[in-house]
Amino acid sequence: MIVVVSHQEDDHAIGVLAALGARRHPFALVDTGLFPTRSTLTQRFGDGPSRFELVVDGAPVDLAPARVGWWRRPRPFTLHDGIAPDVAAFTYTECNEAVAGLWGALDLTWVNSPPLDEMAHHKPYQLAVAAEVGLPIPRTVITNDPDAAAAFGASNGPGGTIYKTFLATEEHWRETRILRPDELVLLDRVRLAPVIFQEFVPAVADIRVTVLGDRLFATAVTTAPGSYAFDYRMDLGGASFTPTELAPEMGAKLLALMRRLGIVYGAIDLRRTPDDGDVFLEVNPAGEWRFVEDRTGQPITQAMADLLIALDKER
Repeated sequence: MIVVVSHQEDDHAIGVLAALGARRHPFALVDTGLFPTRSTLTQRFGDGPSRFELVVDGAPVDLAPARVGWWRRPRPFTLHDGIAPDVAAFTYTECNEAVAGLWGALDLTWVNSPPLDEMAHHKPYQLAVAAEVGLPIPRTVITNDPDAAAAFGASNGPGGTIYKTFLATEEHWRETRILRPDELVLLDRVRLAPVIFQEFVPAVADIRVTVLGDRLFATAVTTAPGSYAFDYRMDLGGASFTPTELAPEMGAKLLALMRRLGIVYGAIDLRRTPDDGDVFLEVNPAGEWRFVEDRTGQPITQAMADLLIALDKER
């Protein structure tokens, strides 16, 4: 059985679950956002085989047959109303200890392993490993030192530096931006929190590579004329999406990166330069693919279902 850690509003998970259902392959959707308000978890040890009893809205979820897990979109726990603020942090931590321990105790083959997934999300780590496996990467400075940021910007010349955040949320989403001359006076603000600065890589297209095990789905994304050129996400409706091929050496290096990071799934962003070279920008271990699949017809949802079933059969 395959355990999918996500929720009903996640269209990626629901699409894969539909594909699993069509194949009559058993699965269980586990929404961590329902714990502990709408679900109970009881773990028993030392009295025969270890047992794990999960009950959601009064219905038991049988985890005993689980052999494969997909760490897709775990949600924060939802604590009960009325807990005092000074107790809430302790309560949340206790919930996390119980649930995090469950995943390891179940002995699942993961896509991706939760601790490795968490580590692989860190961009400094990604860039270090990418360089080690021989991937071309942009010159990068990650700093909260205004002088270091200013010196790096000066070294790239006007219009030669982009900057971006580590994480994006619905409340604090920020597109990749070019460092403009009038923004140099604002660099003192990086004292407040580190910022990622990189040399701007001129490109004929952005390349989105969705990796599932040993399968790579590569798509070239070009922005519409006159639209924002530094981040195609600013105008997905106007951008063009075309399946493309990677050079064999580049594909091999991307798979080497995934192995070194210890992850099975990832959405990788590259920049394709005018001489047809590809430059690695980042990998999102939980990145989305539906916006690519819907525009290209690449069967990525089915490929994820295939991967999960194959891993389950191996167990």
